[in-house]
Amino acid sequence: MQLSKRHIGLLLMAWCCLTAWAQTSPQIYYSSPREYTIAEIAVEGIDNYEDYVLIGISGLSVGQRIRVPGDDITDALKRFWRHGLFSDVQILADKIEGDQIWLRFKLSPRPRISAVNYNGMKKGEREDLEARLNMVVGNQITPNIVSRAETLIKKYYDDKGFKNAEVSVVQRDDHGQENQVIVDINVDKHDKVKVNQLIIEGNDAFTDSRVDRIMKKTNQKGRLINLFRTKKFVDKDFAEDKFSLIQKYNEYGYRDAIILEDSVYRFDNNHVNVYLKVDEGRQYFIRDITWVGNTVYSSDFLNEVLQIEKGDIYNQKRLDKRLNTDEDEAVANLYMDNGYLFFHVEPVEVGADGDSIDLEMRVYEGKQATISRIEISGNDRLYEHVIRRELYIKPGQLFNKTALMRSAREIVQTGHFDAENMGINPIPNYEDGTVDIDLSLNPKANDQVEFSLGYGSTGVIGSISFKFTNFSVRNLLNMGSYKHLLPQGDGETLTLTGRTNGRYYQSYSFSFTEPWLGGKRPNSLQLGVFYSYQTGVSDRYYRNMYNNYMNYYSYYGMGGYDYTNYYEMEADPNKFIKLWGGSAGIAQRLTWPDDYFQLYTELAFQQYLLRDWPWFVISNGKSNDFHLGVTLSRNSIDNPLYPHQGSTFSLSLSLAPPYSLFDGHTEEDYAQMTSEELMLWQESYKMRFNSRTYTSLSSNRKLVLATRFDIGLLDSYNKYKKTPFGAFYMGGDGMTGYSSTYAYDIVALRGYGNGDLGVGYLYERMGLELRYPLVMEGSTTIYATAFVEGGNLWNNLRDYSPFQLKRSAGVGVRVFLPMLGLLGVDWAYGFDKVSGDTGKHHGGEFHFVLGQEF
Repeated sequence: MQLSKRHIGLLLMAWCCLTAWAQTSPQIYYSSPREYTIAEIAVEGIDNYEDYVLIGISGLSVGQRIRVPGDDITDALKRFWRHGLFSDVQILADKIEGDQIWLRFKLSPRPRISAVNYNGMKKGEREDLEARLNMVVGNQITPNIVSRAETLIKKYYDDKGFKNAEVSVVQRDDHGQENQVIVDINVDKHDKVKVNQLIIEGNDAFTDSRVDRIMKKTNQKGRLINLFRTKKFVDKDFAEDKFSLIQKYNEYGYRDAIILEDSVYRFDNNHVNVYLKVDEGRQYFIRDITWVGNTVYSSDFLNEVLQIEKGDIYNQKRLDKRLNTDEDEAVANLYMDNGYLFFHVEPVEVGADGDSIDLEMRVYEGKQATISRIEISGNDRLYEHVIRRELYIKPGQLFNKTALMRSAREIVQTGHFDAENMGINPIPNYEDGTVDIDLSLNPKANDQVEFSLGYGSTGVIGSISFKFTNFSVRNLLNMGSYKHLLPQGDGETLTLTGRTNGRYYQSYSFSFTEPWLGGKRPNSLQLGVFYSYQTGVSDRYYRNMYNNYMNYYSYYGMGGYDYTNYYEMEADPNKFIKLWGGSAGIAQRLTWPDDYFQLYTELAFQQYLLRDWPWFVISNGKSNDFHLGVTLSRNSIDNPLYPHQGSTFSLSLSLAPPYSLFDGHTEEDYAQMTSEELMLWQESYKMRFNSRTYTSLSSNRKLVLATRFDIGLLDSYNKYKKTPFGAFYMGGDGMTGYSSTYAYDIVALRGYGNGDLGVGYLYERMGLELRYPLVMEGSTTIYATAFVEGGNLWNNLRDYSPFQLKRSAGVGVRVFLPMLGLLGVDWAYGFDKVSGDTGKHHGGEFHFVLGQEF
């Protein structure tokens, strides 16, 4: 029998211990071993463990008959060393009387860790390794722990491409603390090992460049195609790339493709060459498809749904998608939407002739499954009936996969639950042919408080807004339903907003939405009222404006001149503009063309009261705007905060009554009327079309392409009564504020300043945006964006030129926090000149965004 070095070491240690025993213990003759009964076992040298624990480790016990010398003592020593907690182990005999022996375990503990130092690594790497190594201060350090740490650290850096990384774990005595050590973990990463050359043999169907593109993580340096791709070599990534290569061959009909050989060998210290030899085999085509076991749908109909025809390349991946995984049109969805939850289909190759494959689709339809129960768990936000009314599935109905997924979408659209962590679990009951549906919800807070302060020539402007998305009007008098000072649970939305800087400007608004008016149909009631007041300044201010500026600059060097205070002192309450109004609307969910459509009808009234206000077409008097608004919209996005797929479209029309048809005035009368008379009742119509689409570009659905197209027109029935109110004001971040622009529809265009494109009666805007999520956990969503967009304004339809746009491009980030809503910052570069620009381009602009604008 061969002994390992470790066994020899243990035997030597045992021999030393027995030798020490012989020198300090009663006389023992090793040439004639004897049997003894253990009378007592004592333990010394260890304070952190109870004696009975250490005695248990040894395997010896009082009353046990042992042979001395013999295997019992040797085995006990081995057990102690095997635990790795002791730096020295001795088993001594204190006394021998007759056939009884008194044993003493003399143990020395291994040192404990007093500090761990990580050298040669970044902060993030250190944090990762701390979690993996679990090398905790206060714990004992053993050879196994050191060896494990070195192995894990080496693998960690190997996975990052640092295959030449050198790792050492060094222990230093801590002179300030007894039996404790300082552990230094030293890493010299060296340079990453990269792929010098990717050598491929046997590939005829795919060129070398094509193979290089397929192998996305094992990329040869020096090729333009790999300019923005990683060049480091990682074994795990190489294995994944080989699997991807064979999958891609299978997609093109090479079902027998295999990798015959592969090797990685060193080119120099920092580079390796990668060698692959493939056997592509032959390309196969589908000759015939037959269906077996199908009774619900005919074979011809299933072939239409499958969308794979005779003569097509034998693409196993596409075949599986068309049978099972395509979200909308897979054969499995066809059955499951008709209750056949237990359905499955197995494609079997029943014939092969040369390059032709015959497929037999073996169908098991099973029985139709009826929904037995729908269990909702994890909800502590809404009353359960508020959730259940959003469901498209009901107990007693046949199982329907599309209706189940639509139900999940509608729950997410309420905004109270996390879309990324929702559990949708059908639980089949094969015995009785039913299915239970378990909906596991993860609530999130989405009430919002917005508070902001700004400073300008008119002083400090404060804004505060409260948006409560789970209000309950019917529980106003039910104090038991109150949470955070408000009645909650019915999913109604209440918004209160106020803005002011004191005397100069004030604005207040209130809105309320009941999503299910009456509680039986998804018809929402929307109410809103608002009031704003802004004063002008005295004539003296304008007469002395030049002097005011001169005084300001003269006094600036002498401690400053309070120009803002002067502006406030010059505020003239006899010059003002007041706006007030209200609206009421009903939104109805339609069933045609499909149930993603909604029709919203609104009656709205607002009145402008002006006195000595020089910035509009009228300076004194009032102007009334009463209109009927109709909006047809469709929304099929899957997540309101970060849509992965779907689209939103809206077509709106706002109509004021054509008063000119009934007032009896002629064209000559209108030509002689004052602006105040013409604007008393506004006669305008406004049309707008807005669209957004979202498409996932990656298999994990993270990278998303968003598109937009918007167009709007404001016009009047009577050319003499063309109104400036409600025109389009373009440029900047699209955030509303108070200024002379409050009467306009503000249209964002990043890359240009607020209002840089001016005011117009017709606008167009379009854009593309790439989005990628950085954090999608719980109630927090953070994503990065890169975008291009363009837009412009025109004064009438005759001047409209759809490709004459002001262009821009930029990047940004969005952060959603429960109490603050969606916040964002963008930087964009405007490529075209606007009024006031002196250079060839407009240049760069930063934009700060509150709310969902794109």
